Amino acid sequence: MTDLFSKIKEVTEIPAISGHEAPVRDYLRQQLTPHVDEIVTDGLGGIFGVKHSTAADAPRILVAAHMDEVGFMISEIKADGTFRVVPIGGWNPMVVSSQRFKLFTRDGREYPAISGSVPPHLTRGTGGPTVPAISDIVFDAGFSSKAEAESYGVRPGDTLVPDSSAILTANGKNVISKAWDNRYGVLMVSELAKSLSGQALNNELYVGANVQEEVGLRGAHTSTTKFDPEIFLAVDCSPAADVFGDQGAIGEGTLLRFYDPGHIMLPNMKDFLLTTAEEAGIKFQYYCAKGGTDAGAAHLKNGGVPSTTIGVCARYIHSHQTLYAMDDFLQAQAFLQALVKKLDRSTVDLIKHYLKPRKGLF
Repeated sequence: MTDLFSKIKEVTEIPAISGHEAPVRDYLRQQLTPHVDEIVTDGLGGIFGVKHSTAADAPRILVAAHMDEVGFMISEIKADGTFRVVPIGGWNPMVVSSQRFKLFTRDGREYPAISGSVPPHLTRGTGGPTVPAISDIVFDAGFSSKAEAESYGVRPGDTLVPDSSAILTANGKNVISKAWDNRYGVLMVSELAKSLSGQALNNELYVGANVQEEVGLRGAHTSTTKFDPEIFLAVDCSPAADVFGDQGAIGEGTLLRFYDPGHIMLPNMKDFLLTTAEEAGIKFQYYCAKGGTDAGAAHLKNGGVPSTTIGVCARYIHSHQTLYAMDDFLQAQAFLQALVKKLDRSTVDLIKHYLKPRKGLF
């Protein structure tokens, strides 16, 4: 687990919010290149390694994480040198205040910053503390004026990324970090490429990551349109609700994500996943999701693309501190490898042909 934690620490500490994924793209290019036949990109910045196949009529499979994490963008610099922001991705206002951030300017300079909060002393006689709108939260990098902030190169449109280091929990089983959504997926696809290095596949494999998932699944539209896969496998992290009395438990394996508001798993795809998980001895849990993944965009492109999500869950996602189990990653990685190796022409045809599912179909 020590080696896995080191990889997790490296990839989660990369700063890259939606639309500003270049540091993760550079990481993926370095990780994928030795293990694939070529590197390709789409027009928004998604990056994929391609493993060509010599198999006749090999189906094209797209396995896609997303590179971006949630963060903020400066919308206004006030006269007193503080900032107001717009959220990039989904944030609960209750977790935003009193946190450290890294402020990145257009020319690459990095400065420390914090999100402000109102001390209890200043709420006396006002009816008590309230949860502010994100647009009202003060972000502060210690500048004395707007002019001073601008002299350091700060402008509207600059980005603020959570400042948080990855650490192990006391039992050595779990990690606390930022951005497991979705550096989980980034590490998954790089590890998949390494595991398949030098192996012949019965499919044409595109493995990599999209951009701008957190702001509307945007990169999945472009990559799916460009690469025209027959099967799309999103690789993403979902919220665990085990401590809130709901589904999604860390340490209980990968997710069989059969429903979310933007995507319903096709019956034959579900049968394929279940059969493969059982054959490979994969620990998994059923998951009825309340959010979406890139599968929600991909499955509607090019006349329809059978899609699913290979995921894990983590507590307290979309914040500075997310807690998750390393063994869940290992279960998901074993599952993804087994699925990709089985996706030959006959298997893909069974998934795409809308027969009544039956036990033993795969």
